[in-house]
Amino acid sequence: MKRFAQLFTALDQTTKTNAKVAALAAYLKDAPDTDKLWTIALLSGRRPKRGVTTTLLREWAAETANIPLWLFEESYPIVGDLSETIALVLPPATRSSDRPLTAWIETVRDLGQYAPPDKKRIILEAWDSLPPIERFLFNKLITGGLRIGVSQKLMTRALAQATGIEEATLAHRLMGDWTPDTTTFDALILSENPEADASKPYPFYLAYQLEDLSMLGPPEDWRAEWKWDGIRGQLVIRRGTHHLWSRGEELITDRFPEFAVLPDFVPDGTVFDGEILAWDHAADRPQSFNALQPRIGRKTVPKKLLKEAPAMLYAYDLLEHQGQDIRNQPYDIRRKHLSELIATLPPEAPIRLSANQPFQDWDGLAALRETSRDRLAEGFMLKRADSPYLSGRKKGDWWKWKVDPLMIDAVMIYAQAGSGRRANLFTDFTFAVWNGNDLVPFTKAYSGLTDAEFRQITAWVKRNTVQKFGPVRQVTPEHVFEIAFEGIQKSPRHKSGVALRFPRMSRWRHDKPLQEANTLDDLKEMLEHYG
Repeated sequence: MKRFAQLFTALDQTTKTNAKVAALAAYLKDAPDTDKLWTIALLSGRRPKRGVTTTLLREWAAETANIPLWLFEESYPIVGDLSETIALVLPPATRSSDRPLTAWIETVRDLGQYAPPDKKRIILEAWDSLPPIERFLFNKLITGGLRIGVSQKLMTRALAQATGIEEATLAHRLMGDWTPDTTTFDALILSENPEADASKPYPFYLAYQLEDLSMLGPPEDWRAEWKWDGIRGQLVIRRGTHHLWSRGEELITDRFPEFAVLPDFVPDGTVFDGEILAWDHAADRPQSFNALQPRIGRKTVPKKLLKEAPAMLYAYDLLEHQGQDIRNQPYDIRRKHLSELIATLPPEAPIRLSANQPFQDWDGLAALRETSRDRLAEGFMLKRADSPYLSGRKKGDWWKWKVDPLMIDAVMIYAQAGSGRRANLFTDFTFAVWNGNDLVPFTKAYSGLTDAEFRQITAWVKRNTVQKFGPVRQVTPEHVFEIAFEGIQKSPRHKSGVALRFPRMSRWRHDKPLQEANTLDDLKEMLEHYG
């Protein structure tokens, strides 16, 4: 644990990318293999399950520190982090420990099998044997909140430096549903394992939002695809079976049983990249994202939902063809292989080609882009004709060119403090629209303002609180904000009857009086047109 704490400190004390990579590479060269594996797992989002509630942790910390619980609770929002608050209030350790990271993680992982008294004993013994920084990390492991200032991309770069293996190869090996309990450092990183590779997808190629169309150059160098509003996924067909992966590296095969027939039609050694959509078979076109949403997160899908929202893969790229990785081939070549392959499939196969959109000039494509929502699309993806399929988010060859978000002007009626570095600021707000003379809450938003604006609104909230409901403050209706969002749908769970997709504050409307905020009828009109 001491070595891991030293790594954390080194990473936390610098903002320089090269320094972070160097510190991590040095650690990955010298640490025990089991600790290396767990560090890689933690940096790629694979954390042990939480085995004790934060309520109990707060109670035990206050008791051990010999302070009243109310004082601990008052200290927590000032510090802004529960794990740090606990580490700060505890008395100095009376013992020391040289247990490695892996041993502490095993302790955390096993907590769930114990009764509360035994959990308390184990945790108090740990606190009494760890110095503050190691206590902090131990607490983060318990709560599942460990975040280290290193992206998976930087971790892969450091691992490449430590092992001499190419980054692209490592990125592929790190994909999938592995955990430190199911593999070893040698098997995952150092060894070529065809069995393990059979189910693995490739790292997804991600794009930035296009801000300036003029930077692209001649339109003939580019291809335009509709940006469909579904679930990005890779469908892997190898050894007579299939695996479906989400962009978040989650295996979602069982959630979409429609694709189980594809190995009957698609040759082994094929990997598609595309969008999972709810499909209208009668019209042979996508349904809206709202139709697909009830299937998201379900482990099993009832027959009624399978009938109402059958899944289709709208394929727009081919990453593996006839057992060969073709990501380095130009986009146009990959699309040619994709088009020819899909043309051989029968109509009942749940896969379609997401066709390119022909265009002559940027102005014509811009005009067509304005029709995106009518087509149930979010805009265009623009891809250079000779571009390879890269790994991660890159600038240059692929861009997403989304339509402007929908907008509504709303009144802030509730405020709640943020967390972490924003624990002392009110950053989470509830907004309402007019329904006659009443304000009806319809959405929450917590992003979009600058730190200066958050400080300004925080000072105002403190002066204008009407009531308190735990951490939530009801405020005087006074301020209007422009809320941007990507979509709208019916929602019986909300008093307004609607729910927004990805709401955020785009502007604080100092220029707009309270009475000129939008109405519930305005929202319902949007729902009728865009829902």
